[in-house]
Amino acid sequence: MYPFMKAKPFLMLPFAVCSLFACNSPAQKANTAKTDSTTVKYLTKPLISSIYTADPSAHVFEGKIYIYPSHDIDAGIPENDNGDHFAMKDYHILSMDSIGGKVTDHGVGFDIKDIPWAGRQLWAPDAAYKDGTYYLYFPVKDKQDVFKIGVATSKRPEGPFKAQPQPIAGSFSIDPAVFTDTDGSSYMYFGGIWGGQLQRWDKGKYDSNGSKTDLQKDDAPAITCKVAKLKGNMLEFDGAVKDVVILDSLGKPLLGKDHNRRFFEGSWMHKYNGKYYFTYSTGDTHLLTYAIGDSPLGPFTYKGVFMKPVQGWTTHHSIIEVKGKWYIFYHDTEISGKTHLRNVKVTTLEHNADGSIKLIDPFL
Repeated sequence: MYPFMKAKPFLMLPFAVCSLFACNSPAQKANTAKTDSTTVKYLTKPLISSIYTADPSAHVFEGKIYIYPSHDIDAGIPENDNGDHFAMKDYHILSMDSIGGKVTDHGVGFDIKDIPWAGRQLWAPDAAYKDGTYYLYFPVKDKQDVFKIGVATSKRPEGPFKAQPQPIAGSFSIDPAVFTDTDGSSYMYFGGIWGGQLQRWDKGKYDSNGSKTDLQKDDAPAITCKVAKLKGNMLEFDGAVKDVVILDSLGKPLLGKDHNRRFFEGSWMHKYNGKYYFTYSTGDTHLLTYAIGDSPLGPFTYKGVFMKPVQGWTTHHSIIEVKGKWYIFYHDTEISGKTHLRNVKVTTLEHNADGSIKLIDPFL
């Protein structure tokens, strides 16, 4: 959820590589004007327009669809490589009875001021449910300006949520996504490079003087997403944090220079026909891609692109099944035309007979 380059992604081909270092650079100032709605037709409409929302994590709880998005605000902070202009402070939790139905904004369900250890920047969350309790997982910078992942709990899916007094031990970076398997085991996938600080943990501990981009060399395996199994209490990691290994068709790890396929941020996991689908954003090339494995811990074999670039920056998404049909929740900048003021959307996601995912074009 770390957009910087205000590109014209609707003009990009899905397999075209944008300038490898264009994104996240203040020197790269792309178009900030609103898209001309008379020439560009969007596949779907924003779910809500009263506030700006992004990074939607959707779940079916209590027979309803609940959406846990970031709440974008215009803080008046200039863009920079640290993402300081993404100064979000709270979460509004949304719900709908059905896809296409009325969207209810339940208001603020969680606020940064109620996190004892937080400093600033409450970025993309996720949620889970177990044994009568709802869990909200959130990344926020601590008082030393280091991203950690916390957890808050509630007895209601819309909150209000109460934060645990400390971040999850062993957590770091951004974009938590929690997947609960059919056996009841839960796993957290997390991480985002550049502004998400994942590259600063390359040697196992945080390096405040580390690279702002990616420490890995082009011909070395790319820095990748992390995964940790959660304990039964859903509040702690159960064992060591591991790499999410993404392999090419020859069984070799994707390399740092492979910007069309490598992990950048915004991971999600769903299970279909017994296979585990690890989906993620390539970030600076604006693609949503997927890799398939036989275990929630991987390894995963890269399969392809399943969503072309949206208007704005990258696409932080979620995928859920509702009454036998699959849907993807995503965001773009249709309302504002500004990459830090986004709006969430939903459209159908289809698995082909061979298990592949049908390519989605966010424009008509």
